[in-house]
Amino acid sequence: MKDLTQLDPVALRTLATAVRVGTFEAAARELHVTPSAVSQRIKALETRVGRVLVHRTKPLEATDAGHVLVRLAAQTEMLEREAYAELVDDPDDDTDAGAPWTSVPLAVNSDAMFDWFVEALVSVRQRHRVTFDVLREDQSRTTERLRRGEVMAAITSDPRPVPGCKVERIGAMRYLAVATPAYVAEHLPDGPTPAALGRAPMVAFDRDDTLQHDFLRKVTRRHLAPPTTLIPSVHQFDHAVHRGLGWGMLMDSETREDLDAGRLVEIVPGRHVDVPLYWQRWRLESPVMVDLTAAVIEHARSWLER
Repeated sequence: MKDLTQLDPVALRTLATAVRVGTFEAAARELHVTPSAVSQRIKALETRVGRVLVHRTKPLEATDAGHVLVRLAAQTEMLEREAYAELVDDPDDDTDAGAPWTSVPLAVNSDAMFDWFVEALVSVRQRHRVTFDVLREDQSRTTERLRRGEVMAAITSDPRPVPGCKVERIGAMRYLAVATPAYVAEHLPDGPTPAALGRAPMVAFDRDDTLQHDFLRKVTRRHLAPPTTLIPSVHQFDHAVHRGLGWGMLMDSETREDLDAGRLVEIVPGRHVDVPLYWQRWRLESPVMVDLTAAVIEHARSWLER
């Protein structure tokens, strides 16, 4: 077995940069070296660990072993930045001009990002010199971002831990299939029969959004393909349903007032879809990650309980 101690931190950073930007040439520009130097560093790292780390395609793709080292590179950089920030911190200097900023990439589903997630980030930002690179992704796909080492933590519907990660359940979002009364009268006059649901126009967030189709399979036990309009904006998705463009799955908490007032109705009364939510993060006990985890869990549970 190869001795993996004392991996070259410069080579690790080079690997992570090359995977992130997609080519040796782009990595060379960012690192201010030649493409040959980038290639040699990664090749030396591959020799060191005895594994192929990247597929030499365009864009570059990390292998499974490569993803492990990309994650290690990001963890190392974060710990170095936090340690340096503590060393240069001057309690008498309100500006902390010399302290570096830590950047934390995260993958989050749209509904969480639209509502409570930003409040969690704000509370962490008040205690740390940190910025966030938030990637919007369906909750069923965020774990893949973790697996590839692209993000340090994610909101996900998958309870299975990605290697090197911790998982904590934070609750569940309940969605109702709703439409306007006029829409139901026009498209579902005889009720939500499978035939009618197969023809009735539907709204989905994007091509990765399976929530509406999951609901149709749940209530009809069939694979239906109704005409679908894609609207990748939480606010505009909600607006489209309220304007009668189609039926869609909206959060129970966000639609209760409209349902009580009769502005919206459930197309299949009493049926819903619960989407469990989990917080997955790297096993990295850094001050930023510890505080971020606490803030996410606190704000998520408070919002979901409402």
